[in-house]
Amino acid sequence: MIDFTIPEETKAIRDKVRAFVQSECHPAEETCNADNFDETLAGLRSKARSQGLWCPFIPTEHGGMGLRPLANALVQMELGESYLGALSLNTQGPDDATMLTLLEHGTDFQKDKFLTPLLNGEKRICYSMTEKAAGADATGMQTTAVLDGDEWVLNGEKWFSSSASVADIAVVMAKTDPEAARHEQYSTFIVELPNPGYHIVRNIETMQPHTELGLKLGGSHSEIKIDNLRVPRENILGGQGQGFNMGQHRLAYGRLRHGMHNVAMAQRALDLAAKHVVSRSTFGERLADRQGVRWMLADCAAEIYKARLMLLHIAYKAENGMDLRNENGIAKVFLANMVHQVVDTALQLHGALGYSHDTPLARWYTGIRSQRLVDGPDEVHRWRTGANVIKAFEKHGTTASVCGGALFE
Repeated sequence: MIDFTIPEETKAIRDKVRAFVQSECHPAEETCNADNFDETLAGLRSKARSQGLWCPFIPTEHGGMGLRPLANALVQMELGESYLGALSLNTQGPDDATMLTLLEHGTDFQKDKFLTPLLNGEKRICYSMTEKAAGADATGMQTTAVLDGDEWVLNGEKWFSSSASVADIAVVMAKTDPEAARHEQYSTFIVELPNPGYHIVRNIETMQPHTELGLKLGGSHSEIKIDNLRVPRENILGGQGQGFNMGQHRLAYGRLRHGMHNVAMAQRALDLAAKHVVSRSTFGERLADRQGVRWMLADCAAEIYKARLMLLHIAYKAENGMDLRNENGIAKVFLANMVHQVVDTALQLHGALGYSHDTPLARWYTGIRSQRLVDGPDEVHRWRTGANVIKAFEKHGTTASVCGGALFE
């Protein structure tokens, strides 16, 4: 059965991270800009490391905190309250999931040369998988890799490579064997940047406009031209034909991290809304005392509660080595829509103030729309969950197993 008791040592770590975000990251946000970003981040990271807060889920033998899934989930749900939170502990995306991939699949040479500087916070990495022609179907990618002596030669294009503009290393997926089974045609390569064969065509403009600070944070999504990119043979990651499987493993954690940070953002948004409605009066009455406002707050609280329970259950399954793919897909969709609902409600309750940039709500609102697209759009995850519902019924005569019916077995 699921035990909702959180170990005392885990609570202590969560509380320590919460205190760090509240006392260090929130104040730093007030003065952080493009000109002082490097200095601000260096100061936060120095303070974090001095408190033993660094790379939460990375094993202690590699310099991390060695947190298991539950503790990491609780920590990430605190870090997401500030845009400087994850960066301060070197657990920001897309670097975090790629660190895990290198840790699990990298050779000793690759770990020494590429993983070590990432873990030390000296370099950043991006992941180039998505293509215009493929979109949500990663097996449709057209970038190729051909072995030429001791080097692989890559050609093609990539689309929406997040944080490529600040990356020192790129992980690139390309087709190495078009005759192999569909999910075994692709391999992953580690590319040192800058490299003339890996050209950033542009940082794609999105709903969330680029700012100088945003670009330094890594908030860009780049279009990449790969033209006769030569990669040493020893830079293939995880073996030939393993690119797709490694990519899915990497994306699985990314989906969870997005969800954890979404809970944190939603919580902060609801806190901002509560602070505003208790201090704002209209027509002789506090907003907080109006029935409609209380209903809006109640709906947000319910959504955040459900979100926390989902993540705790997934963390429980991860802690016990259980298959969590179905729950992960359900949670990914729910959490992306949850944060949109809560931030939208908080913005609405602030009125014109929420629509302005005098609060962070407008910026969050334009940014979180991507959550329903990145790491697989809602529709793909819902399609897969629906397929699981049918499979469960055909196998068991009931759909309960994919709807939480096995929670307490």
